[in-house]
Amino acid sequence: MSQAQIEPTLDRRTQILDAAMVCFAKRGFHQASMHDISAEAGISVGLIYRYFENKEDVIRAMADRHKEEIHEMLKRARHAPTLLESLEILFTAHCCEAQPQITSAFVVDLYAEASRNPQVADLVRDVLQTAMDGVTDLIARSPEAESSAAHGLKPSELAELIFAVARGMLMRDVLQPVELSAAERRARQLEVTRRLWRLLFKTEGEPAYA
Repeated sequence: MSQAQIEPTLDRRTQILDAAMVCFAKRGFHQASMHDISAEAGISVGLIYRYFENKEDVIRAMADRHKEEIHEMLKRARHAPTLLESLEILFTAHCCEAQPQITSAFVVDLYAEASRNPQVADLVRDVLQTAMDGVTDLIARSPEAESSAAHGLKPSELAELIFAVARGMLMRDVLQPVELSAAERRARQLEVTRRLWRLLFKTEGEPAYA
């Protein structure tokens, strides 16, 4: 298959997946229909069914796409000169999105769906494990984690705390009443990241908020 044949297919799939995220965020997974997705994407329902069998198939494709994004983000983080800068990359990865509240609302609804749908739960766990393993590996390889007090926690336990904070910030984004610019979102994320860094990776005898 030629490159010219491949690219329109990829673009169409991306168009459908982007529209599905908007629909799931606005209406919820159960309420959003394939007709809603087609209307949001501006294409026919029949064309969507050429690419995806049903909504579950759309979710699977979204999970696969997100795993690819996580791998790219982790690749960037591994090339950062310090662990703090790696964490800053991870925390600010989505700050330039045009509709961050849409993304956050989608993730919140996806977690809710995972609580009652075993197949969706498996997809969510797989994506989270990919991210968790990557961050755990970053911490385990870093000299900062070895030289700091780190409260005696293992790299996997430090990663879990970092993700707990990240999930809390995602919930906050859903409830944020004022639309923030990309620069404002990034500044807020960086502030939280650096505070968390000082709490988790401060050296012995160093005050948490030095």
